[in-house]
Amino acid sequence: MTKKIFVLNGPNLNLLGQREPAIYGTTTLADIKEMCAAKAKAVGFEIDFRQTNFEGELVESVHQARNEACGIIINPAGYTFTSIALLDALKTFDPPKIELHISNVHARESIYHNSLVSRVATAIMIGFGASGYELAIQAMADMVGREDRR
Repeated sequence: MTKKIFVLNGPNLNLLGQREPAIYGTTTLADIKEMCAAKAKAVGFEIDFRQTNFEGELVESVHQARNEACGIIINPAGYTFTSIALLDALKTFDPPKIELHISNVHARESIYHNSLVSRVATAIMIGFGASGYELAIQAMADMVGREDRR
């Protein structure tokens, strides 16, 4: 099994650092990518870090992960609450899946409370800001390591 983690990011996350900094902070997606690469290297993994504003492209990334990744960390952004297609794609990926949100979605408007992705996620990382990505990589490394020891 490969030791590659796919880190997938949905719509509008390319605007991190500019978009609603009171909610999402001032860290950019490029900054997060660098943090993820460093953390992954420190725990002995590679990452494939992607962002798209297009639902089908995100679904295709999950399909590709089926052949290349030992885990997926996904911040589906707006597709969290709307995409049956993404939910169905994630159902086809058996290794661990971590759903990640920068903000605490449960402290926000009720429209953000019903995640479709949570139904198939192995774990959920919510409200840790940009550092949630590093925490998710560490958690994924721990989960994959436990599976490797079985």
